Amino acid sequence: MDSNTSNVWLVLKLAIKTLSSSRDRSEVIDALKTIKRFLGGTENPVPVKEREEFAETHFSRFLQFLAANLNRDWLELLTTDEQKEFLDALFLQGPADQAFLVLLDAIISASHSPSFSLMKCSCILEMFLRHGRMIELLWEVCQKPAKSDLLLWDMLLTKIISVPDHLANKLKQDNKAIFYPQNYFPLLGEAVVKVLQKIWEALRGEKDCSVTFISHLLGKICIQGHGEAVLSVLVPHLATSTQSDFIWQRICWRLVENIPDRWLEGVISGLVQMVPGPEALSQLLGNLASKNKKAHFVLTQKLLLLQYKHKTSVLHNTLGYFAMDHSRRPLLIQVLKDLLGTWGNSSAVKHSPVEQQVYVSKAILISLAHLKDEEVKEHRQALITLVMEGVQCHLDNNIPRIRRLGMIVAECVSSRIDPGGKQLKFQYEEDEETKELLSLLTLPSSQSEKVSSQDSRTVHTSTLPEIDKKEDEQPSAKHQPLKTEGSDSELDSDDDLTPYDMSGDKELKKSKAPAYVIDCIEALVTSEDPDKIEATLTILESMIRKNTAAVKEVSIELAKVLIHLEDKFSIDGFLRLRQRAMVAVTVVDTIHVTQYLTTEFYAVNYSVRQRLDMLDVLVLAAQELSQPASPTGLQTPTDESRTQPCIQLICSTNTDSYTSSKTQHWRKVIEQRIESKTRRFSKGPLRPQPVAMPSRFNSVAGYFFFPLIRNYDRPQATFDLLGNDHFLLGRLVHTLAVLMMFAINTTIAIQMGKVLLDFIWALRYHSDRYVRQSILFCVSSVLLSVPSDCLLVDMSDELIEARSWLTGLERCFICKLPVLKQDSHRFAEVLGYCLMEEVMWSCFFSQKYTAVTKTKEIRTIPRTAYSSTLEQARNGRISHV
Repeated sequence: MDSNTSNVWLVLKLAIKTLSSSRDRSEVIDALKTIKRFLGGTENPVPVKEREEFAETHFSRFLQFLAANLNRDWLELLTTDEQKEFLDALFLQGPADQAFLVLLDAIISASHSPSFSLMKCSCILEMFLRHGRMIELLWEVCQKPAKSDLLLWDMLLTKIISVPDHLANKLKQDNKAIFYPQNYFPLLGEAVVKVLQKIWEALRGEKDCSVTFISHLLGKICIQGHGEAVLSVLVPHLATSTQSDFIWQRICWRLVENIPDRWLEGVISGLVQMVPGPEALSQLLGNLASKNKKAHFVLTQKLLLLQYKHKTSVLHNTLGYFAMDHSRRPLLIQVLKDLLGTWGNSSAVKHSPVEQQVYVSKAILISLAHLKDEEVKEHRQALITLVMEGVQCHLDNNIPRIRRLGMIVAECVSSRIDPGGKQLKFQYEEDEETKELLSLLTLPSSQSEKVSSQDSRTVHTSTLPEIDKKEDEQPSAKHQPLKTEGSDSELDSDDDLTPYDMSGDKELKKSKAPAYVIDCIEALVTSEDPDKIEATLTILESMIRKNTAAVKEVSIELAKVLIHLEDKFSIDGFLRLRQRAMVAVTVVDTIHVTQYLTTEFYAVNYSVRQRLDMLDVLVLAAQELSQPASPTGLQTPTDESRTQPCIQLICSTNTDSYTSSKTQHWRKVIEQRIESKTRRFSKGPLRPQPVAMPSRFNSVAGYFFFPLIRNYDRPQATFDLLGNDHFLLGRLVHTLAVLMMFAINTTIAIQMGKVLLDFIWALRYHSDRYVRQSILFCVSSVLLSVPSDCLLVDMSDELIEARSWLTGLERCFICKLPVLKQDSHRFAEVLGYCLMEEVMWSCFFSQKYTAVTKTKEIRTIPRTAYSSTLEQARNGRISHV
């Protein structure tokens, strides 16, 4: 340690000891005077080297000692003038950054609020701000190399911006007005202006300075929501200074370019709103939109397409900024195309707020006003295409305001693109909004003077486009009707005309049907055209059966789309067409689609209608797989089988008029009448003998059946099978019975029958009538599907339980017990008796059995007497309909 350093340290140590222990007024004043000599400005200052040593090493430590010992007893030794001269001057004359940090740390760390030391530090901080010490702080940082001390920079940024928050938390109701945000941040803005003025003077004197710290400070102020208070002071001064001074322009460009991307949006948004016009914005930003990706996104997307609460002046400033320089005019063209694309998007028109659509329409009209004639000619075809796509979307909307917006924009664009040709013309009511939109086609005088060729491309509201009506008002002579006396009755007579046979005519479709399965999926998901959706559904089934390889790649996605597809346009036969497509995709890719349907049946967020559709599709697919296949390998059901299914389904009602509306041809009607009245003595075989072939349902029956029983007892958020959803439970039991019927002669039928009987025993005393009827149907399906020789061998226990249950059911029917009072109609009664005797016959191999009729008469009938009843169960006549 050299002599100078030892001297500074010893003097500082002695002064601290005196101030902390002495209560003599003269000693305290002498100690403060000694320390003040290290700051300069006195009669006997210390050498420069000692002053630098004190400022760099000991100044902040001494200020921390003073801030910690600011108590009433110590300060009462000094008068008010002596406090200002010796105490306050230490904070107001030394390095500004250290004094600011010490004062704010002392305020933040104050344990009692309010206190004497806290109020004294706040008073000194107030004097710090009023004496312009914040300007000195910022100027000191700008004179240092950029980012020389990142830790100090971050600390200063945080402390400077958080002064109002910290003072409000500590002083509470005793807070001073200068620390209010509405007063503090304009004061900070004035400090920034004066620091930029010093930077301008330094650059003119060929001295190096940095504006990076000011850029970071400005960005952080804006991101925290105080940008308006600072920019309201800063922008007018910068707009005036940059009009004729190139150095000021370079300072502003560098000021904005050095703002980090995470803070850039707030600064740009504030500048666009505060500047008086696009000329000032161009001078402040330069070509920032072309250099910085974040600035490009904010100016071309965020302010124009994503935000819509700004004033019209923001649109004028933003779009005028693009038009001010030839290097930025390509951005203006691209922005106009993006605006027209959003304006013409049907989804955006339907779902976006009306205010946003008005905002986009204003931006389009202002962009048109800035276009040059040569630019219009170059991009005419692209603009016409975009406008035509958007006009129809607006005219189809049911909100009058949106329709009027479409009319106005379409008129203005057509008049701007093709001023000499035929132009669009609509009839609409003019109001204040309409007048404002039309006025946007004419640029303000300040902008028209800056941009060349404005007279040739400005469209005035007095010259709006009009449709040429001369041809409509004055038809040519060759189109005028001929008038001949006495010819009216002859021309009106059409009795001799032969009518055309229009029975084979087909309706022309406006939309072309897709050619590939993936195109069908896209059309069903995204298209809003009813004709296209109808055409897609019409050809979807045949396309699925012809392109099996392509369907297997997207089978799950296609099934998902069809399940969630809604009839938004009331298409004729929508339910039947959708069901056929789902059955076709299930038959083509049986395992994967069946696993998906059986899993989704127990999933959440499905309606009862959708779950019933899943069951119907499984039943129809199982029916098709259980029948003999066509030579091509996939069976395509005929129209007759479609209109008269063996299995009654939910959707086979009169509401589906797809097939019921078809009329038979008159030749077919006559042939049927002749055939019914013709008597023949002998006929050959009407149809060839069926050819035996393996069942396709044999290998996949388990995928249809077992997953449906897996989770029936687990209540979900949207449905509860064992709770209130009786109808859905009955439908599920009925579906399992039908699948059991289709599994006849399969190897898995015995296992399916055992599982089905175990499943229905828990439900045989259910309170709902339809559930009990479905259980009877399940028993009949098991007895008819499982071979008789396997019933006693593999299902003896189940048959004994079934016999005891049916015996009890028989007694209930005979005694008319209340528990089965609702089931006393003839069909269910006879079916219950027949099932009971079927079990008895299976157990004891009897060829005759005793049945009790409804009149309680006992008689013996052969087994074949009730086979017709069981055959009705085989054909699925018992259903919910």
